[in-house]
Amino acid sequence: MITIIAFIVTLGVLIVVHEYGHYRAAVACGVKVLRFSVGFGRTLLRKQRGETEFVVAALPLGGYVRMLDEREGEVAPHERDRAFNNKPLRHRVAIVAAGPAANLVLAVVLYAAANWIGVEEPKAVLGAPAAGSVAEQAGLRAGDWVRAVSTDGMEWTEVRSINDLRWQVTQGTLAEQPLWLLVSDSVGHQQRSMRLDLQQLGASRVDARLMSAVGLGGLFSEPVLGEVHADGAGAAAGLRAGDRVLSVDGRTVGDAAQLRQWIRSAVDGEGHAVAQLWKLERAGRVIEVEVVPAVVQEGQQRIGRIEAFVGNPPELVTVRYGPVEGLSQAATRTWEVSVLTLRMLGRMLVGEASLKNLSGPLTIADYAGQSVQLGLAYYLGFLALVSVSLGVLNLLPLPMLDGGHLMYYVFEGVTGRPVSTVWLERLQRGGIAILLLMMSVALYNDVARLLGLH
Repeated sequence: MITIIAFIVTLGVLIVVHEYGHYRAAVACGVKVLRFSVGFGRTLLRKQRGETEFVVAALPLGGYVRMLDEREGEVAPHERDRAFNNKPLRHRVAIVAAGPAANLVLAVVLYAAANWIGVEEPKAVLGAPAAGSVAEQAGLRAGDWVRAVSTDGMEWTEVRSINDLRWQVTQGTLAEQPLWLLVSDSVGHQQRSMRLDLQQLGASRVDARLMSAVGLGGLFSEPVLGEVHADGAGAAAGLRAGDRVLSVDGRTVGDAAQLRQWIRSAVDGEGHAVAQLWKLERAGRVIEVEVVPAVVQEGQQRIGRIEAFVGNPPELVTVRYGPVEGLSQAATRTWEVSVLTLRMLGRMLVGEASLKNLSGPLTIADYAGQSVQLGLAYYLGFLALVSVSLGVLNLLPLPMLDGGHLMYYVFEGVTGRPVSTVWLERLQRGGIAILLLMMSVALYNDVARLLGLH
């Protein structure tokens, strides 16, 4: 129910703001607005206000502002100067562009509000990088704290949280450029810089599994045992809550994620458990115990488990900005997300990025529900992200979208004449086909994610 409500609120806010942008611009340009509709299909609510009918319809996947237009019906002679098609080109451009612009302005406001409220995010302290990954090649180790990043190794930008770092890594990978990291140990000592060669991956790797591909998939968590189940393999080996695992079979344990992986892999080729020699620190003493994990079936493979909680929760930091800095950062983030969205779309168009990055209503609904449960600031940030995406997508030069209409007006401005009716019809049919294809791919991706296929 939370997910459904959050999804409806998300769509409602974004659609209303987008259409209100068109509406206000039309009124300001002297165009008569006949209907302001949120949604399509059967009318659920209707209110007449002045000369405009405000409507809420049954299908909330969009909306529209219907203006007086001679191309759509008869217009009384005394109102022809208020028809959209009779307005100067600059007015028509302003009215069409106002919808996407409203979404981008909304994104700045929402990002700023989230910055002022502040959020609790994991500190940018890294877990053990995957073997052979870009992160391991750069020399990153478990427990490294990333303090700042740079695109040239000279001008540095502070990293406030792991989400800051992931954003910078995503941008660097898409641009196929290296990223310099300024790191220290987990308490701020032994500061050093290193180069993360993201260009090795290529922009096609920008998807939900990017951080794992880079080797930054996990957060640092000390290899300390929490609750040990009384009837589990860990208890049988004599393990206790509070034990710090120093090594397994002579291999130093970097963090909890690495320890969990070694436990899972303690199974031989025939599916039997493999005994491990653990060195522990307990109450100031170092002891050794033999641990034989229990073997359980997980999907198509057999893995080891000790029936104990492994690792501590990651350290959290409060990320909050002041009034001016929060607004400035919000404008910067809106610009960066807009550019990133265009780059991703361009890469997907030429086959350099995966079409799996397209998301549809099911994914939006899922993320809306998750962000609401995390808190107001998280939800506002999510709403801002979707608002940017909606604004940018509507500016694409595709018929049926605002960008398509702007494309027609560019043609009219250059040639001095509007696009012919024949070509308008052809372009509209082509635009519908492209949009249906994009929607189909997005919906397929949604279903695949829900089924665990992506």
